[in-house]
Amino acid sequence: MEKSCNLLIHFDKGTPAIANEIKEALEGNDVPAKIDAMKKAIMLLLNGETLPQLFITIVRYVLPSEDHTVQKLLLLYLEIIEKTDTKGRVLPEMILICQNLRNNLQHPNEYIRGVTLRFLCRLNETEIIEPLIPSVLQNLEHRHPFIRRNAILAVMSIYKLPQGEQLLVDAPEMIEKVLSTEQDASAKRNAFLMLFTCAQDRAVNYLLTHVDRVSEWGELLQMVVLELIRKVCRTNRAEKGKYIKIIISLLNAPSTAVIYECAGTLVSLSSAPTAIRAAANTYCQLLLSQSDHNVKLIVLDRLNELKSSHRDIMVDLIMDVLRALSSPNLDIRRKTLDIVLELITPRNINEVVLMLKKEVMKTQSGELEKNGEYRQMLIQAIHSCAIKFPEVASTVVHLLMDFLGDSNVASAIDVVVFVREIIETNPKLRVSIITRLLDTFYQIRAARVCSCALWIIGEYCLSLSEVESGMATIKQCLGELPFYSVSEEGEATDASKKTPQANSITVSSRRPAVLADGTYATQSAASETAFSAPTVVQGSLASGNLRSLLLTGDFFLGAVVACTLTKLVLRLQEVQPSKVEVNKATTQALLIFVSMLQLGQSPVFPHPIDNDSNDRIVLCIRLLCDTGDGIRKIWLQSCRQSFVKMLSEKQLRETEELKAKAQVSHAQPDDLIDFYHLKSRKGMSQLELEDEVQDDLKRATGEFVNDNDDANKLNRILQLTGFSDPVYAEAYVTVHHYDIVLDITVINRTKETLQNLCLELATMGDLKLVERPQNYTLAPESSKQIKANIKVSSTETGVIFGNIVYETSNVLERTVVVLNDIHIDIMDYISPAVCTDAAFRTMWAEFEWENKVAVNTVIQDEKEFLNHIIKSTNMKCLTPVSALDDECGFLAANLYAKSVFGEDALVNLSVEKQADGKLSGYIRIRSKTQGIALSLGDKITLKQKGGG
Repeated sequence: MEKSCNLLIHFDKGTPAIANEIKEALEGNDVPAKIDAMKKAIMLLLNGETLPQLFITIVRYVLPSEDHTVQKLLLLYLEIIEKTDTKGRVLPEMILICQNLRNNLQHPNEYIRGVTLRFLCRLNETEIIEPLIPSVLQNLEHRHPFIRRNAILAVMSIYKLPQGEQLLVDAPEMIEKVLSTEQDASAKRNAFLMLFTCAQDRAVNYLLTHVDRVSEWGELLQMVVLELIRKVCRTNRAEKGKYIKIIISLLNAPSTAVIYECAGTLVSLSSAPTAIRAAANTYCQLLLSQSDHNVKLIVLDRLNELKSSHRDIMVDLIMDVLRALSSPNLDIRRKTLDIVLELITPRNINEVVLMLKKEVMKTQSGELEKNGEYRQMLIQAIHSCAIKFPEVASTVVHLLMDFLGDSNVASAIDVVVFVREIIETNPKLRVSIITRLLDTFYQIRAARVCSCALWIIGEYCLSLSEVESGMATIKQCLGELPFYSVSEEGEATDASKKTPQANSITVSSRRPAVLADGTYATQSAASETAFSAPTVVQGSLASGNLRSLLLTGDFFLGAVVACTLTKLVLRLQEVQPSKVEVNKATTQALLIFVSMLQLGQSPVFPHPIDNDSNDRIVLCIRLLCDTGDGIRKIWLQSCRQSFVKMLSEKQLRETEELKAKAQVSHAQPDDLIDFYHLKSRKGMSQLELEDEVQDDLKRATGEFVNDNDDANKLNRILQLTGFSDPVYAEAYVTVHHYDIVLDITVINRTKETLQNLCLELATMGDLKLVERPQNYTLAPESSKQIKANIKVSSTETGVIFGNIVYETSNVLERTVVVLNDIHIDIMDYISPAVCTDAAFRTMWAEFEWENKVAVNTVIQDEKEFLNHIIKSTNMKCLTPVSALDDECGFLAANLYAKSVFGEDALVNLSVEKQADGKLSGYIRIRSKTQGIALSLGDKITLKQKGGG
């Protein structure tokens, strides 16, 4: 039999106490030493020691003590010692403590009486309790409330014992009388709790008799009333109408705990719009009135649940939910925005966007350290609003473009991606966005933001004035040419005259260099002194950002500049009638390209220009020297078409996800449906009527139907021993989020009684056994169900192994049966998830654990192999389907999943088809923890062969 445990104390095994030392301390007269010895004895008992020799010592020397702490420790000791023998009979020495307990129950000190009554609540032995019952009942009428409330709890626990109803026949009647006269709030709550658990009908009668006064009762009693209502309504749904009125009346209670529970109870019992609206209003009120961040997060979770099931009602409260953004905590703000974004409708979009704009403005002025992150969240929220409702884009896009030069790079990237999408989806805004972008381009600080902004300029500058402004802006931001120059020593002065470095914010670093023929030359690299804030005169700073970034060695940006200028020149050829102007612009662009190549090959940088950027710039030079119509079409149209295709695919993906979420199960054809108009309305309030209707709707749409897949349970049964073993064992494994429950059936196959049968388990990995193994006696050919709980602390493949040990009457030695290992699969803990490409890349760069698995499979098709890996690993493919289309003999895809512990699992799959048709390549797994990386790698290695 499993023992219940009421006491958990941390025990340092490094310094075990010796029984003789404890005994000596208990026999002495020093009270502090006695207290210390009692604590040590209790800790040893809790950790499996028996200490039988101490019992008589404690009866002789500790029982008579008058010290309150010693008496309290004595009761804890009596609570945890074994009070019965192996056959379940009470040990004879336990009679010694009965008299002491009776004396304590009549003790003049209230504390001693109270803690003794509390001790009786945890006592299960009827033989010890029976002689104490008269003393317990006397305490029900004691003048002190501390004793009365503990006496009521003692009566309740005695009544709940297997023979309790014989020991206390009229307990419910007595407690009902106590309840009607009791004034103390805690004692009243305990009395009502006793009726609730032991005589539910009496509790219901008391509640319905005093229904008008429920709102005046204390907080503790109101909480038990709500628990009773939930229990009654679960068993008898037809009765819930009258109870919902009680809950509605309690929504105005002064206690926040009560109104929170009321809202939760309302949602669980009723689907009536009035009830749900009342619950949602209560949650919003708590969200604004509570200062504790944890409370706010819990309330937001409840609102999120309501949003899923009652979206129409939540839409009306969207502005109340948005007020939670006033909290400085980022998690609260993130959750609030997530809820709000799913509640946006054409009616409230303008209000929501106005509020978000105000919040963005606040982030500029505030001095909070996480303003950048918060601004990024707001920008993403506004982005999704503008995509859903394009008409609001015009009100926000110009405000957000002020943040293109934001010091928080992630925030600035979000802005530029937003602008890129809006300029395509809202053609009316194109001219104003381009004008604003060219005006603010010099403020942009980050290379990635510059790259995206340059792409926008290259694609969307269409008119003559826009093309010329675009080219002028880029030239201005590049500064004067060349970036780098080499000249003969003698001609150094002339060269400096021809190509002056005269710019107020550039400096030259000169040093002599030896040329191939032995003569000296000077070389100089122009670089900016400091990247100062745009508070300086804009004219002098205009040659800033692109030049600075190029001179740090960012040649990818140089290639983007070259492509943008090429597009602008090609477009200029179409819109500029003057050939002279076109040729002039072409030569200026070519000069810039050559200067960038020169800079890239200079010895000033430790690393020269990369081959890819070099090739792209050379391609741009060739293109401008000789342009064909086919090439012109690719450069001026195909890029935009690819972008439009990407946007439409993104929208299609989001639509499909929404459809998948909206799918609901339907009821069976022969299920009963009541018709609202044919219902009897006699004696029903409007709320009860609404509730009935909602129940019918739920029944009609199959929301009450819950199909448990029993066949799935059979898959989780594992055989632990062989059929020929004397003991047969099998386990049913249930994996919860943070623990694993093993239901093990043990069958005695022999004709003998097995004694001291013990299931010994051990674990490998991040698994921990919770309970100590118990000993059992198993009759011939009988079976026993044993439960084992195992705690899980991280996502990792764990192994549970062990054996069954038992004794028989014939053999003196113990017999051991070794069990099969139980492997806990990582797939039980990870589920497919979605994240943005930017977030994936950030995590990929940050995560330190990587596991590289070589591809080794019989599958010969790249896509089939990808689908096989997705199915085997339970992950989501982030790479869009269009990127995986067509045949090229190569495939690269990103997969993502999240564990129940909030850990991220990232996988990059890169495969290539060889000449012999086989696939080769690597699967790389990255995660923050070692467990996921290794376990997922093992899983992939096991499953990747194909077929299995």
